[in-house]
Amino acid sequence: MVNSKVETFRALHQGRAPGDPLILPGPWDAASARVFADAGFPALATPSAGVAASLGYEDGATPADEMFAAVARIVRSVDVPVSADIEDGYGLAPKELVERLLETGAVGCNLEDSHEGVLKDPARHADWLAEVRAAAGDRLFLNARVDTFSRGVPDPERAVERAVLYVTAGADCVYPIGAPTDVLPLLRAGIRGPINASAKLDDPSPAELGRLGATRITFGPGLQRRATAALTDIAHGLREDWFGQARAAANRAP
Repeated sequence: MVNSKVETFRALHQGRAPGDPLILPGPWDAASARVFADAGFPALATPSAGVAASLGYEDGATPADEMFAAVARIVRSVDVPVSADIEDGYGLAPKELVERLLETGAVGCNLEDSHEGVLKDPARHADWLAEVRAAAGDRLFLNARVDTFSRGVPDPERAVERAVLYVTAGADCVYPIGAPTDVLPLLRAGIRGPINASAKLDDPSPAELGRLGATRITFGPGLQRRATAALTDIAHGLREDWFGQARAAANRAP
């Protein structure tokens, strides 16, 4: 039986007008997830780097057990659908990967096509994605990440070739991470189905990314890093206030 949240999540990607992409904030823990859900976002998508930072790990170094446990806590904290970034699957067999993800309550996942900085063979990766799709059926929304741009292969045609293989294998959406804004129209022309784009502070607005071809917008670890920067400012302010008060008290002392 298909979870109704999966159906809701899949429907959110369909029929979107240009300039109206699905915005998916990236919670890194239960508290941030509740903030985004309470703000009215209809779904969320965890970033592996943000979750890793919240657990005290570098990106890519989070043990699978800890990542799945963190995703489960985030899912339990909100009523909206949550998709999870599970990197390149942690070396798990497709059936085990699917079952562990479903146990968290997540409705979907990101799956990278590189490992430790090296691009995987696209045909073999497509075969693996097809096995994940077969194991999941309609129970998960698969977002296939295309890492060519982030791994030093800037040719849009290479990204399109990989994306076409992954969509044919059963991916619901493709994510050409790191793609320059000006190539989005080329990717849109060559790729059937939803396209995920990542937004940064210096990027055009999400609406403009949508007009250029993005179906949905995620933020990677950007929101977690902005929150950390704000907390850093607060911490320094507290420290300066404390030392200022201590110095003033010392000066008043006889």
